[in-house]
Amino acid sequence: MKSTYLIASALVLAAAPAQARNIVITNDDGLTSNTKALYERLVADGHDVIVSVPCQGQSGMGAAVKFLEPLGPLQSDCHNGAAKAGDPGAGQMTRAGLTPDFFYVRGTPVMALLYALDVEAPRRWGKAPDLVLSGPNEGQNVGSVVITSGTVSNAQYGTIRGIPSIALSAGTATADAGLAHPDSARIAALSSQLVSFLERKAGNGRLLPEGVALNVNFPDRLADAPQWRMSRIGTYDAFSLRFSQNLNNEALVRAMGRPMPELPGVTIVMNTAEPAADQRGDEAAVYKEAIAVSVMQVGYDHGPQTVKRMTRHLDGLVARKR
Repeated sequence: MKSTYLIASALVLAAAPAQARNIVITNDDGLTSNTKALYERLVADGHDVIVSVPCQGQSGMGAAVKFLEPLGPLQSDCHNGAAKAGDPGAGQMTRAGLTPDFFYVRGTPVMALLYALDVEAPRRWGKAPDLVLSGPNEGQNVGSVVITSGTVSNAQYGTIRGIPSIALSAGTATADAGLAHPDSARIAALSSQLVSFLERKAGNGRLLPEGVALNVNFPDRLADAPQWRMSRIGTYDAFSLRFSQNLNNEALVRAMGRPMPELPGVTIVMNTAEPAADQRGDEAAVYKEAIAVSVMQVGYDHGPQTVKRMTRHLDGLVARKR
């Protein structure tokens, strides 16, 4: 399929950025090797970058927000020592070795993004950023799990605010308490390549059209020259969420040395089935061998053709626009 490889060759040719951009990096994992590497790469490319992430890992929180809840001082240290217990509920990271561009929030992923958009961006640039990059996540966000992903939700929320936004996700192996996983720099370089390509296409304009966001997933094992392939979220899941009446498993029982009580909760179920023929373009299949690029619409709004079709379908119940 020609569209599958639409951006592959062009991305390879992308080099230095066409112009410096104001960029916000956010995520749902807190201070990570992936985020630090992406910041360093974009700054080296000449961009002006702010990092704003949750104090602690917030995977699975989706677009959750704690409304009207004052953020008191931290009750414990942030992930990877980004800030210490007793520090304010939101502010500049205090871990040694970080630049003043790194910020944290004692809250959800969207709250961390809001801090960047509503506090630090106006203070720094006097306007919204040119781009929001959410991630790179420590683990892919593919298939139906994107609904619960804080990484994807931040890209969605940035798009709703009118800002070009991209969700970036890498393999779980990139998690590194030392903030220096070797794959993080490669993921950062590839993410930079995507940004540079979009810049060259946009010129002085927007990096993405209004109402459009991207969900980008990198393979666990990166080839020397990984392909970029268009994909869709689709119906094939690499893994899915299931509610279990008993989260305890045999490994936990062996570790504890005794039977454990049955406790309910949500578990992640890995998919061992091969995708069907019509699912081979789904990002959950594509990311296993290539960089999967999926186009997302903003929020829950559907395309105009579907809206027209449903307007006709509901004729007689819903009043038409005059």
